[in-house]
Amino acid sequence: MGPVYRTLASYEELIYIALAIGAMFAFRRMWRAWREWRDSVYGLEREFALRRLGQATAAAFLVLALIFVEFSVATFIAPSLPASDILATPTLDLLLTPAGTQSPVDATQAALSPVTQEVPSGMSGCIPDEIMITSPEPGAEVSGIVKIIGTADVPNFAFYKYEVARLGTQEWATISADRKLVKNEELGDWNTSSLTNGDYFLRLVITDHVGVALEPCVIAVRVVNQ
Repeated sequence: MGPVYRTLASYEELIYIALAIGAMFAFRRMWRAWREWRDSVYGLEREFALRRLGQATAAAFLVLALIFVEFSVATFIAPSLPASDILATPTLDLLLTPAGTQSPVDATQAALSPVTQEVPSGMSGCIPDEIMITSPEPGAEVSGIVKIIGTADVPNFAFYKYEVARLGTQEWATISADRKLVKNEELGDWNTSSLTNGDYFLRLVITDHVGVALEPCVIAVRVVNQ
């Protein structure tokens, strides 16, 4: 169900718009049915009007229930999904280069020497004293349970969450979230034991009081569990 919850959270605004339109038509139909029932004179006419009123009322309550479900999924369920919901994908070879012509000696030495891949480094969207991940550092190798240290301190702060995605994908999985301001302190833990070894993006996302997510702070790390 993880992908379904994330889809509902990703299209939250569009779903709310569609449900709002549905609610408008449902309440309009309920209002018209109520007026027909109020103005009815004959018993059979009132019976049919009452039936239409019941159907319209049921439709209106169904739309309200769907709005409540969407709010619960987007606000509480999706942010708490574990990172293990990420589908395992093959590790990317970041240093893959076209093969050139080698002498027999060079080929022998290359076969005997272990190939070491560099961990991707760098960060984007990070602002010191506002939104920052200070540990692990960009390009770090991590394993087991990792303590995420950083800063989440911006005007109109509502809550923060930190997420992980396999390098080269947009399958972001929320690790944890909190509503407290943090300044160069522990944001939370990240249990990497359920992930396939490889390169990942780790990002910190802050949402303000009006529900707008600010530009995230993103770093690249490598998971190297035994």
